[in-house]
Amino acid sequence: MGSTSAQSNNGGLGRRDLIKRSAAVGLVSVPAMGFLSACASGGGESNDKVEKGVKSDKNPLGVNESAPLDFVLFDGGFGQQYAKDAIKVYETNYPKAKVKFTPTQKITTELQPRFNGGNPPDLIDNSGAEQMDMGVLVGQKQLADLTPLLDAPSIDDPSKKVRDTLRPGIVEMGQFDGEPCWILNYAYTVYGVWYSQKLLDSLDAEYPETWDQMLAVCEKAKKKNIAGWTYAGKHPYYLPFSLYPMIGKVGGREVLDAIDNLEPKAWEHPAVKACFEAYYELFKKGYILQGTPGLDHIQSQTAWTEGKALFIPNGSWVENEAAKTMPADFGLAVSAPSGLDASDKLPFGTIWAAGGEPFVVPAKAKNVEGAMEQLRIMLSEASSKNFTASVKSLSALNGGTDGIELSPGLKSGVAALEKAGQNVVNPRLQDWYVALQKEKIGVACIGEMMAGRATPAETIKKIQKYADEAAQDSSIKHYKHQ
Repeated sequence: MGSTSAQSNNGGLGRRDLIKRSAAVGLVSVPAMGFLSACASGGGESNDKVEKGVKSDKNPLGVNESAPLDFVLFDGGFGQQYAKDAIKVYETNYPKAKVKFTPTQKITTELQPRFNGGNPPDLIDNSGAEQMDMGVLVGQKQLADLTPLLDAPSIDDPSKKVRDTLRPGIVEMGQFDGEPCWILNYAYTVYGVWYSQKLLDSLDAEYPETWDQMLAVCEKAKKKNIAGWTYAGKHPYYLPFSLYPMIGKVGGREVLDAIDNLEPKAWEHPAVKACFEAYYELFKKGYILQGTPGLDHIQSQTAWTEGKALFIPNGSWVENEAAKTMPADFGLAVSAPSGLDASDKLPFGTIWAAGGEPFVVPAKAKNVEGAMEQLRIMLSEASSKNFTASVKSLSALNGGTDGIELSPGLKSGVAALEKAGQNVVNPRLQDWYVALQKEKIGVACIGEMMAGRATPAETIKKIQKYADEAAQDSSIKHYKHQ
């Protein structure tokens, strides 16, 4: 998946997170190491913090009303307008303050020298192919703790703290090793199994809740010369978008936590074995679109929108990314992954959904309070609705969709989240261990299994070996669920 496609449309959004975790790992790792050494050297301490303002009901964070604010935004698929609109609100509330707004795609190239010099911007949307390595920034204490923002009263209901207005997993995703919170992911992506409601209806079928039902639906499709599944064969780390939450559903959250924690034998859990064997059946029974292992994300999505395959594992960015080839009456829908059977630990509806588009406030920012206030404004219902309406993505605000005409995929994603309730899982492997998840588990293992070149047993053994090596590698910063 090339960074260009991910940055040229609104789909990039969820995917831009992926770029950092995936295709552009090569791009990220070099600047990140430069960062590590540069930050470790301490940089300059010359920056002067602005004097704090007086806290009040209208100004709970104590923003200095005349201090300038320096805001750098990743200029990708979400565009700039949602941020510009939120800046207007800030400047209306603080008319003496001047906001310097810089959109760029070269986050590391442009910001590393500023971090090294102790003069970073106040607020950064740290995304895209040149995203700075979060683990390094956190490990080197380069980020400000966002707890004051999370504990501040929300704009729409001052009786509620900002943290109480956020979607499941947003605060946790900003944490590395538990408290505090260093990152505020502004977008919210729903991962799962995507399909055309129209095509499913034409087969006189319903979305399958168990694996036996899944195989039956795929068999029905096969008889009409439609493949059951396709996926990004060249980027098989898309498969976990439905495979990981299935593992969590079958075995419980603790199985995913053990995998994230790189625990010995985590991959040998019976739930992992059962789910890998279930997916392998798709290959064995001929339910995967011919040639899928050679397709990239765009090619597989195009085959799917053309009705050649029924299901595709993906994230909610697919609505925009595949828009050019998606028929108007496609009836885009998403569902949580099918489970195995009634013995599953979690109910049908268990889904992976998580934050993306990470905003950070550098520890050495001059105007920390202003940066947090700008984020508080962005987390208001008005800003959130503006974002959702314009870029077809949910925001971190839990709600903020009333009165907006939702696109089919977005509507389906909202319904899937409502069905999930508290059963939202959020595997962290792809944040914490980029190379392990993308190259080794995704390409070298799951991709090989789904192409029929390795059995589930061989695949699990190989993944566990890679996970053990990562756990023992002292050059890698390790994180754990608390």
